[in-house]
Amino acid sequence: MNEYNEQNGGENTLSTPSYRLPRLALVGRPNVGKSTLFNALTRSRDSIVSDTPGLTRDRNYGLADLEGRQVQVIDTGGLLREEEADIDFRVDKQAREAVIEADVVVLVVDAREGLTAVDESIVQELRRSQKPLIVAVNKTDFADPDVLLADFYALGFANVLAIAAVHRRGLRQLGSRIIELLDGLPEEQFLLDEEEAHLAQHELSGIALAVVGRPNAGKSTLLNRLIGEERLVASPVAGTTRDAIAIPYTDRDGETFTLIDTAGIRRRARVSDKVEKFSVVKSLDAIDRANVVLLLLDAHEGVSDQDAHLLGEIVKRGRALIIAINKWDHLDEDQRRDVQTQFERKLRFVDYAQVFYISALHGSNIRQLLPAVKKVYHAAMRELSTNKLTEALNAAYRRHQPPLVNGYAIKLQYAHQGGRNPPHIIIHGSRTTNVPASYEQYLSKFFRRHFQLDGTPVRISFRDKHNPYNERK
Repeated sequence: MNEYNEQNGGENTLSTPSYRLPRLALVGRPNVGKSTLFNALTRSRDSIVSDTPGLTRDRNYGLADLEGRQVQVIDTGGLLREEEADIDFRVDKQAREAVIEADVVVLVVDAREGLTAVDESIVQELRRSQKPLIVAVNKTDFADPDVLLADFYALGFANVLAIAAVHRRGLRQLGSRIIELLDGLPEEQFLLDEEEAHLAQHELSGIALAVVGRPNAGKSTLLNRLIGEERLVASPVAGTTRDAIAIPYTDRDGETFTLIDTAGIRRRARVSDKVEKFSVVKSLDAIDRANVVLLLLDAHEGVSDQDAHLLGEIVKRGRALIIAINKWDHLDEDQRRDVQTQFERKLRFVDYAQVFYISALHGSNIRQLLPAVKKVYHAAMRELSTNKLTEALNAAYRRHQPPLVNGYAIKLQYAHQGGRNPPHIIIHGSRTTNVPASYEQYLSKFFRRHFQLDGTPVRISFRDKHNPYNERK
C-alpha cells in the first residue's frame, strides 16, 4: 500500500512493488500447431498459420486472458534440432530464449504423428530448464482423446492435456492448468527491477514504427541494431522473416515505440508461394497500423519497380515516411553519386520523406533514425487551429490562384483540420469541385512547408459552399 509523507511534498516514501505479467512460452517441433494455439489464446491473428513447417521464426508476443488474468504468451519457431543448418540454429536460439523468459512452458505435440524422437529430445532439454511444463497434445479431434494421450504419458509429466487449437477445444482446461501452475510460483518471481518498473509505466504502444522493404534488405539486422540485442532472426537467406513481429522498446529519452519487423514484399506477380502471400498481407497490415513507416532500400539494388510499388502503398495509406538506404559502406564514391542521382529521380513523388544513408550491419548513421522517427511522428500528429490554417490558405491563395472555371474564379474561404496521421485539411469555398489536381498538390506542399510538417504527407479535401438556387434550377 502507498503511504505519502505530506511533509515531503506528498512524495511516495514507501513505493508499492511493481509486478510484470506472467509469461507463457509455446514450444515444440515445427507444424504442431503452436501459432494456431497462440492465435486461439490471444484471440488474434498475430501469428501466420499455414501447413508449411518452419513458418514462425522469431519470438512473437501477445496477451491472453486466462480466467480473468492477463498472461503474456510467446509464440516461437519450431525447435528443429538441426544445428548444422545456420538458419535452423538461429530459430532454435529464439525458442530457447523464450523458455528462459517464461514462467510456464507449454510443449505442443501432434496427436496425429504420435510421440516422436524429436519430441523426446526437446523434453530432455526442457527438463534442464526446470520450468513448470504442460504437454498440450494438439489435433485430438479425430479419435478418442484418452487413447491418443496414452503415448505421451510416457514422458513422465502429470500435466498432459488434449486440445484441438483450431476448434478451440480443451483451451479452457489448458488455461485453468496454466493458472494453477502460475499460482504455485513465488510472488517474488514476478517483481520488476527498478529499470523494468520505470519502463512499465509507459504505454507499450507508443510510436508504431513499421520497417518494410524487399527481402534481404536488412530489416531484422537494422531492428536488432536499434534495440541493441539479437531480438530477431537475421540471415543472408532472403525471406527469413515471414511474420510481422511487434517489439516494445523505450529509448534513452523515455519515448516508447512499437517496432514492427515485416516480411520482405516482392511484386505480386512473383508471389506464388501461399506463405509469401500471407506475409505480404501481414506487411501491408503493419503499414496500416503504423504511425511511421521506415522503408529500407538496398544501395546495391537501387530503386526497383517493387520498391516503387511499395512506396505507392505507403503513400496510399498516408503514412509518415523515412527512407533508409542500407549497405552504403560497401560503395565507392562513384557508385554513391550514381545511386543518389537515381534516388533523386525515382523518389521525386515522395519528396516529403527524409532520406538516410546507413549500414545496419556496421551501425553507420543508425543513431539518426529514431530521432527522425519521433520528429515525423509529431508532425503527422500535429494539431492545427482553424485560424492558423485559414491564414495559411489565404497566403497560398494570394501567392498563386487556381485557374478560372468558365470565366469564374474558384473561391477558397477557410480551412480546418479534419484528422491526423496524416494531417487532413478540409478547405471550404465555391466551385471547389473544379480545383485541378496540380493546385491541390501545390496546397499540400505549401501547408507542409508553412507548418514544417517534415516527413508526412498532407491530405487536402474540398467542401463546396451550398447554393440553394442550384436546387431551384
